[in-house]
Amino acid sequence: MSGNHPRPRDALPPHETNEPQKPTKPQTNRNRRTDVKIFTGNSNPQLAASICSYLGREIGAAEVKTFPDGETFVKIKDSVRGDDCFLIQSICGRPNESLMELLIMIDAMKRASAARITAVMPIYGYARQDRKDQPRVPITAKLVANLLVAAGANRILTMDLHAAQIVGYFDIPVDHLHASPVLLKYITEKQLENPIVVAPDTGSVKSAYAYSRFLGCGLAITAKQRKGADEVEAYSLVGDVEGC
Repeated sequence: MSGNHPRPRDALPPHETNEPQKPTKPQTNRNRRTDVKIFTGNSNPQLAASICSYLGREIGAAEVKTFPDGETFVKIKDSVRGDDCFLIQSICGRPNESLMELLIMIDAMKRASAARITAVMPIYGYARQDRKDQPRVPITAKLVANLLVAAGANRILTMDLHAAQIVGYFDIPVDHLHASPVLLKYITEKQLENPIVVAPDTGSVKSAYAYSRFLGCGLAITAKQRKGADEVEAYSLVGDVEGC
């Protein structure tokens, strides 16, 4: 036979084939179980300790400190590779510092190959800046959402947002919890005489009405006007609060 003819398939060496090779999958440790780890910044250490005590877990080791020039330094001391991490950090007290701590800790966990990062934020700072109500002002609640997603958060857990539509600012899942079951249980156990629920503004009427129906009591609504950053005047009251 001429040397120009292709060799029969059976004549090919064992390592040669006319069929495309399937890519080999990297070897993984299939027996490794994803662990749940809980971390905290400096805004809610007592809350994080209470949660870990209730769950029977230890707080993850992390170093969060401030340099003399005011910059924040973070080091996650525990391995989080492949783990499900919950980071408890409200944006409160010193909201700017709390927010930066949260963002930097999320970034550190992401770069340490955490499988999932959930930001647990009982207080979502900047939530009241949720709309553009005058010219040349930001929508800071949306900006905070963008920063959390960009930092690497996979999920947000927060409570009683100033406005429920803030959930829609995120492109990741958000668990919006409410404290009403705990608060209603506490109020009921107090056995108050002639209670009344007061809505401090029109935005809270729906929530206040739900509380009043559950408690079987009256409802009052106030109208207010903000005179400054820390000064609010209530100029009208709808409802009978006499004797309450």
